[in-house]
Amino acid sequence: MLLNHFQNGIETAKLVWSRLPSSEEAEAEAEEELGRRLNGSGAVESLDYEVIENYAYRVAQAKRSKLFNWYYALLKWLFALLIGVGTAFAAVFINLAVENFSGWKYAITFSIVQHSYFLGFLVYAIFNLVLVLSSVYIVTQFAPAAAGSGIPEIKGYLNGVDTHGILLFRTLIGKVFGSIGSVGGGLALGKEGPLVHTGACIASLLGQGGSKKYHFSSTWLRPFESDRERRDLVTCGCAAGVAAAFRAPVGGVLFALEEVTSWWRSQLMWRVFFTSAIVAVVMRTAMAWCKSGKCGHFGSGGFIIWDISGGQEDYSFRELLPMAIIGIIGGLLGALFNQLTLYITSWRRNYLHKRGSKVKITEVLLISLMTSIISFGLPLLRKCSSCPNSDANPDIECPRPPGTDGNFVNFFCSTDNEYNDLATIFFNTQDDAIRNLFSAKTFHEYSAQSLLTFLVMFYSLAVITFGAAVPAGQFVPGIMIGSTYGRLVGMFVVKYYMKLNVDEGTYALLGAASFLGGSMRMTVSLCVIMVEITNNLKLLPLIMLVLLISKAVGDFFNEGLYEEQAVLRGIPLLESRPKQYMRNMIAKEACKSQQVVSFPRVVKVSEIVSVLRSNKHNGFPVVDHGRRGEELVIGLMLRSHLLVLLHSKKDFQNSPFPCDLRGVTSRHTFSDFVKPISSKGMTIDDIHLTEDDVEMYLDLAPFLNSCPYIVPEDMSLAKVYNLFRQLGLRHIFVVPRPSCVIGMITRKDLLFEDNDNSAAVELQTTSVRPHSADRSVGQNVDLEHPLLDSLLIQQ
Repeated sequence: MLLNHFQNGIETAKLVWSRLPSSEEAEAEAEEELGRRLNGSGAVESLDYEVIENYAYRVAQAKRSKLFNWYYALLKWLFALLIGVGTAFAAVFINLAVENFSGWKYAITFSIVQHSYFLGFLVYAIFNLVLVLSSVYIVTQFAPAAAGSGIPEIKGYLNGVDTHGILLFRTLIGKVFGSIGSVGGGLALGKEGPLVHTGACIASLLGQGGSKKYHFSSTWLRPFESDRERRDLVTCGCAAGVAAAFRAPVGGVLFALEEVTSWWRSQLMWRVFFTSAIVAVVMRTAMAWCKSGKCGHFGSGGFIIWDISGGQEDYSFRELLPMAIIGIIGGLLGALFNQLTLYITSWRRNYLHKRGSKVKITEVLLISLMTSIISFGLPLLRKCSSCPNSDANPDIECPRPPGTDGNFVNFFCSTDNEYNDLATIFFNTQDDAIRNLFSAKTFHEYSAQSLLTFLVMFYSLAVITFGAAVPAGQFVPGIMIGSTYGRLVGMFVVKYYMKLNVDEGTYALLGAASFLGGSMRMTVSLCVIMVEITNNLKLLPLIMLVLLISKAVGDFFNEGLYEEQAVLRGIPLLESRPKQYMRNMIAKEACKSQQVVSFPRVVKVSEIVSVLRSNKHNGFPVVDHGRRGEELVIGLMLRSHLLVLLHSKKDFQNSPFPCDLRGVTSRHTFSDFVKPISSKGMTIDDIHLTEDDVEMYLDLAPFLNSCPYIVPEDMSLAKVYNLFRQLGLRHIFVVPRPSCVIGMITRKDLLFEDNDNSAAVELQTTSVRPHSADRSVGQNVDLEHPLLDSLLIQQ
């Protein structure tokens, strides 16, 4: 009979899985939504990580002295320091607020249930509703971009996609206070994911010198005028957020490297490492302050430090099988979690959230009420257990005093020498509940029925809550889910492997790692984070084992949690590898359906306005006629730069002839063309031109990027993809294959020094010597350019 039930359960699971939407279906829906965004309101836009080398940029670079370069480098390190300090203080504030609100809630509830459990439930539920209402109200009315974890959006930003609103000052405020309300209100979500977004917002605000709208701005903190420089700051902020959330500085660096960034440099590694170190110092100071009892009403300040160094000292090869089973369970449950959240979030976005803010608020309040009923009602249905023998376990306090953190909660028990194991998990903050599940040398503290009940209910609540209109992280809920079934497996090992020195807390840790690996598909960074927060290096091989197994099992079914959510939200991420079909396509085939709109060097203002109004392109090739009458591409002109020129009107001219470049410097600086990071930028509707203005002309040569990246038309699309992603490009030109070669650059040419004669000889030998009929090719080369001068045809 048991075998029949098991087979029926498997068939039911297969049927439920088959009815869930696949990632391909969700990707198709997301592509349609992305098309509407890109062709409509422009909510998603690519970032300009390429350096725009126009005339104004070169003049600005030439004016930079060595003193400014030192100041610029020093300011980068100063910003890394400020990002670390700011993110750490934000984490301390959130931790203390959540811990104290939770402490007041539990203390009041436990004092009331001494007289009436019903009245205690009302107070408990109302307390949660008020906190959750504050969170959802902040998100819906003040900072819509603060909803969710924010990691998919930040990952998209570092991949080159700008989603408006994700790095605003009000998003930062909404993230901080919204996290306090949602986590303090007992919802099945965490504050660690939002802390990553919080660190990114702090870094972004520092990079633009503050917020002009809220009058927090400084001009001397505003030299970072390109998306490339701001991208590095945001990367530091992401690492700082993880370091502050988990007290794991090295894990924060690896998280930024493995999970969110698409481009990495050795110089950036140093600054990210420095930022995480600053966070660690500040967090350690705050933790030392909390140990003196100054952190507030409840617990130890909410800082995640699950020290299990006093647990299991060694393990046997016989334990590897149950540990591998934990990895398989984590991969299956993680993949199912991703699929369920994908389905529910898609339904929310397509049907529920389109009905307005009132529906979002009502939904979150209903989830809060349901969570309160489950967390308060289920412990009432469990029988209490007798406390362990105090003589055999002198370090255990059972039951714990009401209104404090720790194990062995006395809730709805007939005597004072009993505890409710299910209430021990529910009536704690999530950090303290995980600490209880990880606790060593507490054999048989939890019954299998209580752990299984909590696993099913909390897993369901996490699936339903994720995607609601509140700041929501999934790290800590994932750890709670994984540690629950991990401890269940540990109980099985303790029961059947009687002679082994097995600790249930060790298996709880491995279960937490397996679920996070199966859901988020992180390996190296997650492994280091788990080691840092548990302070047990001996468990490193076991954590690596379960992570590899859970990730392999999860990858068999779908993508990681953040990748799935990014596709659902219409964030066009460029993955690290090109698709297989790209190897069979060439660049010309990829752009054959496009209608490229180009400008001549000197163009009429009315023509520019007409082109900008008739299409949504953000880049335009600029062509000019050569000496033989052929069209030559002389550069790339950005839409945002055209809007700046139209708005200023300083460069309008009456004649349709090229202007004098020397006058451009006095009229413009490079900072005039910088797009504010917290603004959508200018639109064509913001430009007001008179009838005389539209009859004027504009010379685009001083303002275009004269060195855009170009590929031949028959280059494979896979190669173009790698070039595009690795360089962080926004546009790339596809041109006919050139008819001649003027030179060849080798590694030695790139290491060329003026005082190295041998290198100069090598440079000359790699130049291509054309026939005499082709000598005119080299005559069109700018002789003042040092690199091109070294590539001139040698006779």
